[in-house]
Formats: sequence, C-alpha cells, structure tokens
Amino acid sequence: MAEKLAGDVGKLVIQNTSKRDALTEVERRCQKRWRDERVFEVDPPAYQPGVSGAEARRRDDKFFGTMAYPYMNGSLHLGHAFTLSKVEFATGFARMQGKRALFPLGFHCTGMPIKACADKLKREIEMFGETFTVPADLAAEASDSAQPAEVAQQTGEHDPTKFKSGKSKVKAKSAGLQYQFQIMRLLNIPDSEIVKFADEMHWLKYFPPLCQEDCSSLGARVDWRRSMITTDANPYYDAFVRWSMNKLHDMQKIKFGERYTVFSPKDNQPCMDHDRASGEGKGPTDYTGIKLEAVTFSDDAQAIIDKLALPADRKVFFIAATLRPETMYGQTNCFVGPKVNYGLFQAKDGEVFICTPKSARNMAYQGIFESRGEVIQLAEIPGRALVGTIVNAPLSVYGQVRILPMDSVVATKGTGVVTSVPSDSPDDFMTTQDLAKKAAFYGIDASWASNKAVPIISTPTFGDLTAPKICEMLKIQSPKDADALAKAKEMAYKEGFYAGTMLLGKYKGEKVEKAKPLVRQDLITEGSAFIYNEPEDVIMSRSGEECVIALCDQWYIDYGEPAWKAKTEECLSRMNTFGEESRNAFEQCLNWLNQWACSRTYGLGTRLPWDPQYLVESLSDSTIYMSYYTIAHWLHSSIDGSTVGLGNIRPEQMTDDIWEYVLAKGKKPANTTIPIETLDKMRYEFEYFYPLDVRVSGKDLITNHLTFWLYTHTAVFGEENWPQGVRANGLLLLNNEKMSKSTGNFLTLKEAVSKFGADATRLTLADAGDSLDDANFAEETANAMILRLFTLKEWSDSVVADKQSLRTGEFNYYDSCFENEMNGIVRQAYAAYEGASYRAAIKVGFFDFQIARDWYRDITTMHRDLILRWIEWQALLIAPFAPHFAEYIWSDVLHRAGSVQTALFPKPSRDNDKQLESGLAYIRSLASRINSSEGLQLKKKSKGKAQAYDPKKPKSLTIFFSSQFPAWQTPLVELARISFDSSRNAFDDKKIVAGIKDLPKRKDAMPFIQKLKVSVLARPPGVEASEVFDRAQLFDEEQLLKLLLPHIQSSLNNLQQVCLVKVVRSNDVERIALDVVHGQPSFNTALDSAPPMVENAAPGQPEFFFENVAA
Repeated sequence: MAEKLAGDVGKLVIQNTSKRDALTEVERRCQKRWRDERVFEVDPPAYQPGVSGAEARRRDDKFFGTMAYPYMNGSLHLGHAFTLSKVEFATGFARMQGKRALFPLGFHCTGMPIKACADKLKREIEMFGETFTVPADLAAEASDSAQPAEVAQQTGEHDPTKFKSGKSKVKAKSAGLQYQFQIMRLLNIPDSEIVKFADEMHWLKYFPPLCQEDCSSLGARVDWRRSMITTDANPYYDAFVRWSMNKLHDMQKIKFGERYTVFSPKDNQPCMDHDRASGEGKGPTDYTGIKLEAVTFSDDAQAIIDKLALPADRKVFFIAATLRPETMYGQTNCFVGPKVNYGLFQAKDGEVFICTPKSARNMAYQGIFESRGEVIQLAEIPGRALVGTIVNAPLSVYGQVRILPMDSVVATKGTGVVTSVPSDSPDDFMTTQDLAKKAAFYGIDASWASNKAVPIISTPTFGDLTAPKICEMLKIQSPKDADALAKAKEMAYKEGFYAGTMLLGKYKGEKVEKAKPLVRQDLITEGSAFIYNEPEDVIMSRSGEECVIALCDQWYIDYGEPAWKAKTEECLSRMNTFGEESRNAFEQCLNWLNQWACSRTYGLGTRLPWDPQYLVESLSDSTIYMSYYTIAHWLHSSIDGSTVGLGNIRPEQMTDDIWEYVLAKGKKPANTTIPIETLDKMRYEFEYFYPLDVRVSGKDLITNHLTFWLYTHTAVFGEENWPQGVRANGLLLLNNEKMSKSTGNFLTLKEAVSKFGADATRLTLADAGDSLDDANFAEETANAMILRLFTLKEWSDSVVADKQSLRTGEFNYYDSCFENEMNGIVRQAYAAYEGASYRAAIKVGFFDFQIARDWYRDITTMHRDLILRWIEWQALLIAPFAPHFAEYIWSDVLHRAGSVQTALFPKPSRDNDKQLESGLAYIRSLASRINSSEGLQLKKKSKGKAQAYDPKKPKSLTIFFSSQFPAWQTPLVELARISFDSSRNAFDDKKIVAGIKDLPKRKDAMPFIQKLKVSVLARPPGVEASEVFDRAQLFDEEQLLKLLLPHIQSSLNNLQQVCLVKVVRSNDVERIALDVVHGQPSFNTALDSAPPMVENAAPGQPEFFFENVAA
C-alpha cells in the first residue's frame, strides 16, 4: 500500500524506496517500544498530603503544551502536522531538559459542521439511495459546484481603524464537488460505509481513532490517556463545559440581549466561525443608514413609480449606508451605480426604501421591515433611471441634492446608495470633478454637479479640505486611479477620525472621534437615519446559504468589557508570544473584539445550563479545556467517557462545586460521594501542570479562539494559572504552492508519513519555517532527508562495528579543535531549541554538526572516544526532530540504557576555547582558499583560458605568513576604532573619509577599512569590537601551518612540495625580509624576486603562490 501511495500523492515521485523502507522499519519498531513502555504517559511526582502541585512543581519542573484540538470531520493533513510539530518539538526538548513534559490531544466535535454534513447525507440517501446513483442530468450539474462570488470593494466607504483578520482558515473543501457523498469518497471511504455517516454520532466514533493513529505514526509524544471527544457524547466533558459556562454567567460575563450577529436564515440561527464554509473571522460592518427622502424623481424614475399607484402621502427614501455620519454636513450630492439594479421595498410605517436587494435582505432581519425575514419588493428600477432625482439630504448645508452616477458603486457592498462628501472623501472629490468636466459624456446637466466641497472638518496635516489636498499631494488625476485613491481614502479617514475637529453643526469645535457617535444618535433620534449592519464579506454557512446580519435576542459573552479587557491585556503583556508580529495581532484584536454570541440552536455540543433550548457555540466551549486534560484520565479511560478512569467517578458526580474545588481553588465540597483524597489528587495534578506553558495554533485563530482563550483564563483562574506562552504559525504551503486536492498538490499526514517516513517528514516540518509567514513543506527536502538519515545510519553502524580499529590515547590538536567545535554547536543548538527556533536548531544541530564531523575525518584519523561521542550527541541533538533515528542510535547502535525519550540534552565537556576556535577557523579558511584557487585554474583550463599555472602538471605551493602587520595599516585601524560607536554598533563614515585624507595616500586604504568594518559588524555574539580592532593573534601561526602541511600535501593533485616562508617586517618602516621555515622555494628570497603578494601577508592572513615545477 505504501509503495502505491508514494506514487499517488504529492508531486514528487520516489523511484527507489529501499532507503525509506529501511528507516520506516526502524520507526515501526521504535513506536511499538514506546507504546509498550508507555513512555509518553506523563504524571506529576507522587502525591503527598499537604504538598500542593505548585510546590511539587518548584522541586520537579514540568512542561505543558497544547495545540488547538483538530476537528473530527476528516483526516489530518500536513497543515495540522505543522502546527502539531511546534508543540511536539517543544515537548521533546523539554523532556531533554529533565522536565515532566505533557502533550495531550483531544478531538473537537462541537458545532455545526458534522451535523450539517450528516443531514446532507440523509437528504442525498433519500434522493439517490444508499448506492448514491446520481441521474445523468444531476451528475452534469454536480461537476459545476457553485462557489460564492467575491465581494467587490465599495468605493467611498471603508473603516481603516478596524482590524481586519487575514485569510480564513475554513475554505470550501469540496474541490468542486456538489454532494456530500462525493466529498466522503475523497476521504477514501467506500460507499457502503458512507451511509453510516448520515448518523452524526458515527463521525465521533470514526475519525478520532484515525487521528490518533496518524499522530502516532509520526511518533508524536502524546499522552493519549487524557484524550476526549467534545459535546454531550462525553458526559464528563459536557459537565465541564456546563460548569465553565455557569461560572462565566455567574460572573456576569455572559449576558442576554439584542445584538447584531452573523445569521443563517436557512438554519434559523446565528452562524459562528466554525459553522461556516467560508468567511471565518468575518463579522458585521456597522453602518448608519441615512434616509434621503425623494423630492422630485427623474422622468424615467417617475414613470416607474407611477405604475405602483402609491398613495400621495407615501414617502420614498433612498437609503445610503455610511461609516461616517459626522460628514453628512458636507453632502453635495448622492451617488448610485448606473449599472446596478435597485428595488423599491416596503418598510415599516408605510415607508418605501430604494436600495439593493442584498441590503434589503439584511434589513429584513434587523427590525427595519414589518415582518422578520420577509422582503416585499414593489418594483425594480435601474440605477441609470434614478440619476437626476432630487432628494433631501439630512444635515447637508445644501438641503437638497441630486442623485448622480458613480461607476464604481456595486450591488454587493452597502446599499448601493452612497452619500457624496467631496471635502473629506477622495473618491467623491475625484468623481464630482470628473462629472463636472464631462457632464455631457455622463448624460447629466452640468449644474447638477456644481455644488462645491464644504469645509466640515479641520485636520492638522491637510487643512479644512482634506480630500482635495490629498489628491493634489498624490497627484491623482482620475476617479479610475484605484490604488492611489485607496491609499488616499485611508489617509483621509485616519487623519480625520483621530486628529480632526468639527467645523460645522451642533458639535462644532469637538474632536471628530467624540462627535461621530453623537451625530449618529441625533440622526437616528430625529428619524433621519437608522442602524444598519451587513457582513463585512461574503459568509457562507455550511448548509450552503449566504448569511445575513440579524438582530437577535441571544446569549453573548461580553468580551471587550473594560475591566476584563484590561486584565486580559495584562495577561498578554506577561506572555511569550514568540515574536512581536503575533503580539501586535493580539493587541489589535483586543482593541476591537467585543460581544460574541455563545449560543445557537443547531449542531452538536453542550446545552446552556440555564437555558437548555440553546447549545453552547463551538468556540465558546473550547477556551479552557486545557485544564480538563490535567484530570481527564481520572474521569474516564475512553474518549467518550463510557469507561470510568482512575478516580472511579461517575459523570453525575461531577457537579459544579466539584469542578470549582478541583480547578478553581473552590471550597471543599460538602455533599459528594467522591472520596476527598481522590479530589485532592486531581487538584494536585491540575496545580502541578498548570499554568499552560505554550499553546500553538494557526495565526487565523488569533482573532477568535486564541483571544477568547486569554479572556476566559483571566476570568476563571487566578494570575498564577494564566497562560505563559502562545505561538501562532503561518499556513503551510506544499512545494511553495497552496495545498489543493483538485490540483493534486495535497498531502494528508498519513500520506506524508507513508511517502517519506516519520523522521524525514518531521525534519522537513522543522525546516519549513518558524515565523508568522506562510511556511513551505518541500517534498525534495523530505526526500533529501531520507538520504541524509540513511547515510548517517549506515555510517554510524559501520563506525561502531569497527570501533576497535579507531585511534585511542591522547588527543591531538585536531581532536581538541573538533571537541571544542562540538561543544560550541551543542550550546548553539540548545539556545535555538530554547528560543523555539527550530529551523535554526536543525541547521546547527544536524547540518553544521555533520559538516564539523566531515572536516574532522578528512583532516585526521578519528579518535575512538571522540567519534563515539559525536555519534551519541548527533542522536541527542536531533532527538526532538527525529526521535526514531535517535532511538535507533541510542539503543541499537550504542546500547545505552533506557530510551532516548528519557535522555538528557548533551552537556559541553568544557568551556569554549577561543584559541582552538580561532585556530580551526584559520586552518579551514586557508585550506578552502587553496583548494578554491586550484579549482579556479582547472575551470579556466577547461574553458581554454590563460592560467597562472597548469594545475594538472607538477607544481609547488609557497605559503607566506607574518607575525607583524604592515605599518601602514596601524593608523587606519586607529581611525576605524575612533569612528566606531559601540552603543549603536555603527561607524561614522564621514569621520573615516575625513580622516583618510590626513594619511599617506594608498589605493588599498579604503578597501582595507571596508574589510575591517565588515569584521567588526559581523563579529560573533559575545565578541567585543575592541577584540577585532586589537587584531590579537590567539594561536602560533607557524605551528599551525606546519601541522596543516600533510593535509595540504594529500589533498592537492601533483603537488611536489610545499614551502613556508615567513615575512619579517621591521617595526618602524615598511622593510621586509623573507625567512624560509620549510621547504626550498624556487625563487630567490631576496625581496625583488619574490611574488608580489608577499607584501600582503599579515598575522592570520597568509598569502600563497602556485608554480609549475619539474617532476
């Protein structure tokens, strides 16, 4: 099966799988051992009466990490694995620090998706039977699955002060398929099994075991005893959610009332993020609906109105949706889209509204029309027919204004009617200018566009006419300059809102920020406006319908309440967010997040305890379940709670006072049949593992789940149990492209492990990226990891098998350098792991560690103790990433006691030796330069170009070195030293240029300065700039060169001899003498016959010279 699968998925085809198969055989053995030895089952230190979990933790440290539990409506894909890997690697490293590292994982089943899919299958079974035989005509339709159209950007209305979340995680997963049974087939479920999924409970039984199997195949260090499914299918978890909701309700964090919310008319309930097929993270946009009463219709419009035979006193209003009610004083006209079709709709109190059908559908659920959900359209009217109509414009200094055409008005945003305020809207300004200039082209009377912009808001940057000023500054010439106008619009709104002062009206002199809500309320009070909300983007429910914004009586969590928000902000300020970008995203979300509907009537979940007609919404039952993990195995030993756990506790015994005592420092329960010692042990375990050390999730959950998680923790738990860290990751690309089933660029976790093996997959996930940017899983990298692991395995096997032949005894110089480098890499790898910089950790601890080994074995015979230590340390350095390989080396090759899963991170054998470090760097640099020089001549020879010598013929090599720097360099070094500002780690280049003019002129002076600057600015961490300026030699260069001679002699072809020549300089003048210390150079040692590079030799900077000689 694996062989077939490897060729069927992804884009890379592995031709020869023997190396992978050898590794996967090792992986299977390791996983069986870990399972048999229960190595991932993590418990606190043994309970002692009177000792709290917190006290035990101070003596015996722990780590507790979680990820957002995956939703059980399909198999895990590589994106899930990427998020999981961040917790996995952190858990593995924590184990190597000697901590009791806990990583539990549950299975999320709450919400609408599973129920909606099951109900679809029920309908499809009724339509097509249990064999899902689709009639030919319907089959043709099924190939063209309708996708929601994107919403065009409405010109003139945008609120840049509100945070907009990034991509939605929830996308249509149907890959162009219309029916649910087709989607199930994509999951490789046979038709005979698909029918079972019409029962929503079957999903809860089918997918969790697959999730566990897939994670285990990756070698995940998960304590599966603590797993659970959500919803009332698990009565223990159900009781836990009821307690948490009761607690929030009692604290008055949950309230009841009318609020605007995303609503699915088809499902007749609010549609929260996890209930959506698209539009996750999107919410209502809060507009002010301005009522512009029609005074005189255009002739074309009047002809349509006359057909309706409306009563003479019937008022007709154009409804303009605006985000800026404070600017209504400056209305000069009103815009409609000439190509947009509008409707005349029956509203309350006999009024008639002119707006788009889409906006009317929203209004029908907001108490604006007579009957909820009922839209009565009296007539349709094209936008072009409305042009020229005169309307009353509330607050406008002009009183009455004309309806004019604006091509960029669309039917999918707002109401399709836009108030025109050219003083403060760049779009409006450019359009009115264009209309005035080209009146005939637009088919209007020029006088209709003659109203001048009115100064209504004063800003410090742009004056009293913000829009004209910005358009002038940005040189915007046309209303079609979309990009420039978008930038201008944002500039105008932010400046006006945050820094503007009202120049007109009742609130003249007030700041716009303060006046805006007051003006809005005045308009609503006098009947000239109403509150209108619509979705900020297209939101599709999982039942396949486009959602609206409805005014609903519902239970909501009062996120954003000032005192609670301040507490949550304090929590965030103490946390490790693994990057400022994540912290900024949380801070922005906290600034705008407010009331969140926490109840619904359709789907799976827990009933609201005090109002059981409602279910708890799927994001609201998932905020503190990390605490449930700490005691789950005490409650149940099966994920559905059907089998009791360690505590022998029945679900009905878990009353609110029990949860309060165990998790929230509540009073000892008076009336319980659970032994108090059992409850104390549960409380002890919670207190030991809490607080949570890190929570990992995709960055898209910052705007909902992760922020809810912070809020709820600060409400339910004391400060000592607030979360310590949160890590958000970007999306995962596959081969630098978005994962897509329809294109074949897609891998499930199971497919990836089958194709590449667990460790190669894990190493590639580690290499994929660590930032908030989208990461990339490259199949070529995974394939290369297979080869690298297999080669390392075979080499380690052979070295250990033949270890008796290796050198022993005292270390030579190269041994000492290698040991010192190994120690340094261990320190660097530890720092990378500690900072959760996994890409850096794999570079240092895997690639660089092997480069060090390669150099060592090439330059000297290997020392037995040292190379065996290297093999052990290599296994340990990558144990968090490649635990199966590490286990094989640790247990099967080196025969160490216990499992590598309990081994500690390597400790450096001694402090860093800078002398050895600099000496090794010198040797490597010179050897590389010499080899590169010969390679360059070979390349020239192959291309027929002139060479300094023939590299294929017998040759000699002369190396020039010196213990003294050229005297001319000394004043340049001092000039650079006094021009360096250590506080800024920067040079004053002007000072350097001026100083050079006062020194003897040399063409190599500035290149020397530039090279010195690079050395200073690129110095390693912990090295002071003064050390670079001092240019102190930490090693005996002559001794190192003599030591290097055998390596040079053996590594170059046809090399007859190597000569070492010391360049001796006098202290006060530029006088040079040559002293031959090894070999016999072909040239006379008198300076005038020596090669020109002699003068460039300096301490630590040798020069060399090749020439052909007789064999």
